[in-house]
Amino acid sequence: MSTTTAAPSSGMAGKLGTWLMIIATVGLAFIICVELINILFYDPWSDEKFLFKLSGSLAGVDIGPLTYLMFGSLAVALMMGLPLAFVTGGLGVMFIYLVGDAMMLNIVPGRIFPLMANPDIAAIPLFIFMASMLERAGLIEEMFSVVYKWMGGISGGLAAATIVASTILAAMVGVIGAAVVTMGIIALPAMLKRNYDHKIAIGSIMAGGTLGILIPPSILAILYAVVAQQSVGELYLGSLLPGLMLSGLYLTYVLVRSWLNPTLGPPIPVEDRISLGEKFKLLGNLIAPLALVGLVLGLLFGGIATPVEAAGIGSFGAIIVAMMHKKFSIAGLREASVTTAKASAMVLWIMFGASVFVGFYILQGGQQFVTDAILGTGMSAYGILLLLMVLLVILGMFLDWVGILLLAVPIFIPIVKALEFPGLLGFPPVSGDDVVLWFGVLYLVNMQMSFLSPPFGYALFYIRGVCPPEISMATIFKSSLVFLAIQAFGLFMCILIPGIVTWLPGLVYG
Repeated sequence: MSTTTAAPSSGMAGKLGTWLMIIATVGLAFIICVELINILFYDPWSDEKFLFKLSGSLAGVDIGPLTYLMFGSLAVALMMGLPLAFVTGGLGVMFIYLVGDAMMLNIVPGRIFPLMANPDIAAIPLFIFMASMLERAGLIEEMFSVVYKWMGGISGGLAAATIVASTILAAMVGVIGAAVVTMGIIALPAMLKRNYDHKIAIGSIMAGGTLGILIPPSILAILYAVVAQQSVGELYLGSLLPGLMLSGLYLTYVLVRSWLNPTLGPPIPVEDRISLGEKFKLLGNLIAPLALVGLVLGLLFGGIATPVEAAGIGSFGAIIVAMMHKKFSIAGLREASVTTAKASAMVLWIMFGASVFVGFYILQGGQQFVTDAILGTGMSAYGILLLLMVLLVILGMFLDWVGILLLAVPIFIPIVKALEFPGLLGFPPVSGDDVVLWFGVLYLVNMQMSFLSPPFGYALFYIRGVCPPEISMATIFKSSLVFLAIQAFGLFMCILIPGIVTWLPGLVYG
């Protein structure tokens, strides 16, 4: 009886939703037509209008209420499931028109063209192509196989091998989703077959996979450098030690827990192990890809090549490496090119849309409003930094990393620049010249945390797609918590000891 009554009610709800969408679409089309007539046939500087005129209707609204209107509309649109790129760009154009007029829409190309002309942006598709070629050449599976045979004989060795392989993979790929999914497909079945604890197995894959945010050549680091007008090479050097530190902390946790309780991560049987000589022979399979990564990063860190030049060499080198491993094909080249085009288009559209939205908000005085509001809390510099970190974690539960970067970082950077960080517990202070670099690395570590944060962390859903049905979402959530705590500890260490971030860039660039 309940089933028969539920069906008509759901059908009615569906029809009601369809009619609401039709009415909203017709209403929006009518408003656009009226505004087009006003723009084309009426003087924009006079009070003459056709039926009504929306341009300038919000001109008298103060920045406080405008903040709630703009970001409230953004939140509602995102909760409706609309794409971030078109939501930010569309709302940006709409509020420009409502606050100003048709002439004020010239802000849009003024915000987009500088981004299009920025040379560092060209490094993004090249690094994505490099990652796609290496992935299609089967080098990731080969790399895990080598590390697996080296470390599988110790307790927790497979989970440790996953973290080591993910660290190397981060230096090749720099794209989070690809790293988590690929390692989930390759490493998870091997660990489950050996009766590994589900939390250690899944947690090591997710935590290791998110290292691509920190370890160069990170795509997110390039975007931060563009937005913050920071040197990409310095940011790469600054993020290298924190990335390796987190990788070491993951390894320590997995190996110590498995040593204390070997049932959590049983070693592979003796008959499946290989001799030391055979292990060294296997390393020959990794020489070409590791040499390529070392060449790309060496050119960047040494200041010999710009990020775009290094990425171009890496892309060409990835094709050569695929040929050397006899895995190159025209079909693979086409697939890598299509993947690169799709990923690059997604990133660029979000950049353009968010740049219009945030750029207009800043022009209206939003930056000063937010800065005054946060600095007016009376908190210390480190208290405000903690507040910004918490806000980034919360945003990371709902938005993707590109959206957070372009919506939050342009507003946060001037706040951080206005603060002085005298050091904690007797550790050295952060000099004014290093604040933007230091905050950039803290932001990258924070974004790594957001990928693991329940309930909406992206890595949780990436791994869900490759997990067997018997592993529940609750288990995946629990798997992330310990590694999330390790990431929080790593973030605290970078705040407490700024030299972890600033020492290497200072050594290389002076």
